[in-house]
This record gives sequence, C-alpha cells and structure tokens, in this order.
Amino acid sequence: MPESTGLDATTMTPDATREDLGTSAAGLERRLLIAMGGGVLLAASWIGGLLGASDEVSQFPAAIGSIVLVIPLLMGAWSEISRGRPSNDSLASLAVLAAMSSEMYLAAGFLALFLWMANLILSRTAWGAQRAIRELVDLTPDIARRVDVNGQEQDVHLNELSIGDTVRVRPGENLPVDGQISNGQSDINQASLTGEAVPIEVSTGSDVYAGTTNLTGQIDITITAIAGETTIGKVEALIREAESTKTQRQEFIEQLASYYFWVVLMVAALVWFFSIRSGVENIRDEAAIRAITVLVVTCPGGLLISHPTAMVAAFAAAARLGIMIKQTRTLEAAADIDTVVMDKTGTLTTGRFEVSRLAPSGEIAGAVLLQAAADGEQSSNHPLARSIMDTAIKARIEPAAIESFEEQHGRGVVAQTSSGDVRAGRGEWLVELNPSIAADVSAVEDKIAGMSGVHVMRGDTYLGAVGLEDKLRRNAVAAVDEMREFGCRRICIFTGDRLSVAKRVGQAVGVDAIEAECLPEEKHEELKYLIRKGHRTLVVGDGINDGPILATADVGVAMGLSGSDIATNSAGVALMNDDLRHIPFLLQLARRTRRVISQNIFMSLILALVGLALAATGTLLNLWLAPFYYALGYVIVIANSLRLVRFGEDYSEQEQVRQRVEAEQLAKPERRAATALAP
Repeated sequence: MPESTGLDATTMTPDATREDLGTSAAGLERRLLIAMGGGVLLAASWIGGLLGASDEVSQFPAAIGSIVLVIPLLMGAWSEISRGRPSNDSLASLAVLAAMSSEMYLAAGFLALFLWMANLILSRTAWGAQRAIRELVDLTPDIARRVDVNGQEQDVHLNELSIGDTVRVRPGENLPVDGQISNGQSDINQASLTGEAVPIEVSTGSDVYAGTTNLTGQIDITITAIAGETTIGKVEALIREAESTKTQRQEFIEQLASYYFWVVLMVAALVWFFSIRSGVENIRDEAAIRAITVLVVTCPGGLLISHPTAMVAAFAAAARLGIMIKQTRTLEAAADIDTVVMDKTGTLTTGRFEVSRLAPSGEIAGAVLLQAAADGEQSSNHPLARSIMDTAIKARIEPAAIESFEEQHGRGVVAQTSSGDVRAGRGEWLVELNPSIAADVSAVEDKIAGMSGVHVMRGDTYLGAVGLEDKLRRNAVAAVDEMREFGCRRICIFTGDRLSVAKRVGQAVGVDAIEAECLPEEKHEELKYLIRKGHRTLVVGDGINDGPILATADVGVAMGLSGSDIATNSAGVALMNDDLRHIPFLLQLARRTRRVISQNIFMSLILALVGLALAATGTLLNLWLAPFYYALGYVIVIANSLRLVRFGEDYSEQEQVRQRVEAEQLAKPERRAATALAP
C-alpha cells in the first residue's frame, strides 16, 4: 500500500523490529531530500520571474517542481481512497491539482511544499511512541558476556544465549537479560522499569531484569528470560500494541473525516460558483483561488490527530510512573470507572507472609504439622506455600521425597510423598473430602482468627492449620481515599481468603463490600453480576487466580509484569511497582485525556469554520497564507496534547523525594535496629 504522508506513515505494527526503526528514519530523510529538490525548482522559477524571464521559461521549473511535490500527496490520497475514507491528503491533493489546472504552477508548487512539510513535521512529532520503543530497545545491550563452567568469558550476541546460561555484568553496564544473581552483590537502578529513582540492593538469589543498570558491583546472572520474554521485552510489546490499536472514538473521528471530505468539496464548489457570479476582476482566477484556499484551510488534519496525539502524550505520562497501558481503548474506558474490585493478597497486602502460629489439632505436635505442611507445599509457588517452606527451612525440616503433585486453584494442593498422601489448603475443601473432621477444623479456625490459614491433612487424619499474616501495602488507605475522590462509588475486595482476614483488611482501608472465600469462578460470577447491573469496573489483581476477572473487567490492572503471564495477557494495564496510588492516578489521567481530546476536536472544528469564512470572502486569508493556517491547526492540537506529557510530574517528583528519604532513614544504624526489633 502506498505510504501516506499523514499519521499512518509512522504507525508501527506489533512485529516491528530494530531494523524498522532505522527504515522509518531513512524514509524521513528521503522525503526531506525530495522536498528540498522540489523547493529548489520552485525557487529557480520565482527568481527567474524576478529577473524578467518569460512566463514559459520561468513557469517550467515550477511545473516540474509542483509535479515532484504533489506525488507524495497523491500517494497519501490513493491510500485514503483505497480504504474508502478520503480525507486530509485527498483534499490537499485536490487543491494542488486545481491550482495546476489553472496554470498557477508556482502557487501549486509552494502549496504542495508547505502542505507536505507540515505533514512531515506532524509525522516527526507523532513518532513519540516510536522513540519510546527505540529507547527501550537501546536499554538492552546487543552483546552479552557469557561465562562458561571454567569461569572463562566470551562476548556473544543475545540470540546465542539460552535459559540457564550465566552472564557477567560489570558496574555501569545495562543488564542484557532477566535472571537471578548467582554470584556477587550490587545496587541496581530499575527506574527504566518501575519509575523508582532509588536503586535497590541485590545479592545472590535476587531477581534482576533486562534494561536496568548495574551501578556498583560485578554480578553473575543465571538467565531466566531472554529477548521478548524479558520484562522490558513485554513492556516494549505493550507499547507497540497500544500504538497500533484504535478506539471506537478514533474510528468515529476517521469516519467523520471521510464524510467531511465530501462536505468540504461541495462547499468549495459553491464558493467557486458564487465567486464566478460576484463580478470581481479576473473572475475565473479569483474564483479558483478562493475554492483552492477553502480546500486547504478546511483539511481535517487537526481533527484526525486530535485523538492519537493525546493518547501518545498520555502513554508517556503513565510510563514515567511505571504504568504500562496495553491498548488505547483501556485508557478510554478508565475515564468512566465507577467500581473498583481488588484482590487482597499481593494487591492490598504485600503478599509476603510470615508464619505467625502453628495450630495443631488435638494431640498432634506442632513439628508434625509443620513437617506435613512442608511435604505438601514444597512444589507450590503460592505465597503462602513459599512462606511455609521458609519457616520449615529455618526449623531444619527436610521435606519428604515427592512422587506426584497437583495444585487445585482456589482449594489447595494434593501431594503424594514418601511419608504418605498430603492435602493442604482451605479448611472447607478438606471438610468436603472428609466430613468427619468438620468439628476439628472449626476448633482450629478459632485459634487462627484474623490470619490466613493453610489446613493440613495426611491421609484421612486432620493435623491442624498453619496461621500466616502479611502486611497492608504502604499506600493502600490513601489509594482508596483518592479513588473515591475521582468518582469511584463502590470499592470491593474479592478474595479466596477467610472472611475474618478479609474483614480485617477491608476495615483498615475502608472498602464498601467484601466477598471472601471465593473460588476463581465465583469471583468471575460476582464481577459479571456487577457488570450486568451497569457498573463500569476496574479490577486490580496479582494474577495468580485473577486472570478471568482481569480479562472480563472494563479495565484490568496487573500488579507487575514480572509476575504471572496470565495477568499480563489478561489485564489491560500493568503496574511495574507496588504503589497502589497509581490506580487513582490512572483514573485521573484517563479523564484528563478525554478532556484534552474533546478540546482538540472542538478547536479543530472552530478553526475549520473560521478558515472557511475567511477563505470564502477572500479578504484576510489568501492562497499564500492558507498553508500556514492549515499548519496552525496541527500546532494547536499538538501543543494542547503535549500538556499531558507533563501531567503527573509533581507526583513523580514527590515519589522520588519520598523514596530517597526512606532510603536514607533505613541506612541509619539506629533505624535498622528499630526495624529489626519491630513486631
């Protein structure tokens, strides 16, 4: 398909590569050279006229130049017509061809030059998302330092690496892969991913991510993800997908512009007709000039970019804080949210549990209970399971050899071990399996009231429960308060945890409703009920069991790209850090973006109407001023949209100051001691 000179010329598809970026830049340089060549021919014609050359001689370079310059506009017009939506380039091409047919070659050439240069400037401005992709790509080195089993280093290209290989990163270098530190310790700057200015300390066993910067020490990393599977690769994919999608509003604007084309054409014809009958001198030339001017000043360029320029600016503002928006329609939907549904574990709370109590049943010893819990949970990645295993390791408990393992989401785990069959999970699930233990489970529940519990049964013998607790996220209360300020009338918790635990968290943050002890399918049904009632829903989850509701909600928000792939694929937004205040910021940004788009559309239509009136009368706006008036619409819309880029700067600066203060406080010895002694 021919390349359009408008916004479509710079739109990239999700499968774009590093080479695509270079090709786009080369294409821009090629078009600039063509514009300069056409401009030289026009200048030669103009100078020839000033020096007294005959019209035949002076007009010849102008005719050649206008043909050269109108070709890109015609290509863009053909692209629009082939899609069945004649619009901006079609009107511009028609105006230039009309001038050429009236033998106004110099005017036609300069008109084509100015219109084309305006489109090139627009294209360069609209490359904001492409530049963001290029910057992300550049964060990941092409070459990595692979270390073999003998400790020897070898520089290799990224496509030569495999999961499980070890790479070495020295101070000052960016990490080429995602992985886990196998040797060394350092400080890592993760601002490119999370937006947090304060570096984090990492050592053996810490997870690290491609595109972040190693600051202080040499580290060896065992690769867990490469290329597009890395965290920054996922971010890059999200930006590409967001840029390539269109919302219903954008589709409507483009459809409106196609109808607008025929209206403008009819208006230009009427202006020409009434100018012919007005009796002015040089009737035919004046009528043609007025009609051509109408075609130029009413081109819907500003209208067409009203939506995409605002969206690109909003993406930039969100990305600064580590908010990755997957599709433009997601940001648009966020402007209408009135109901927020949040998971508890890993969302409102940190998800980092600690074993607070062993509650054995009857005469069962606590060590026996912990041993059985470790036997059953050793192959699970659930946060509760990991905390139980950490406690077992500290207690020097060695899990029994495992023969088979099955995890039943929302219920628990079934493990066949050398010491017998173990089931660990929700108390209700164990009662379903063995109704005779109902009284024992109820008695144990009283012992761990207010805690998250993992009940354990070996064979048909109920052993008791492990009680665990986690902490509320730092900004959870402030985030809920701000959501209410931005129009959220209903805030709910949907969790698979016990009601007593959910109530404790819900009362602390001040939610309106709690649905506890829910299976994933029950969460899904509850959410669909809210949607049927007319609620516009936003769901926040950590992605372990929240995939269905993240996909069903009007806006799904996953807590981090480094977690579950289900969350990343299901949600429309991913938070690169755990600050819940980014949720109300997203809502505020969405509403501000909608206002900016409405302002852009209004200003574009007003400029078109004013330009039409001025061009039709031929008083204040003539053919030579028309291209500048045409460009004025672009300038106003782009300038108004770029206000969104700075939106949230104050918030970002406040966050950076807070992070530095907290880091300084934690660095003080007395602060460390107080933290260590805190309950």
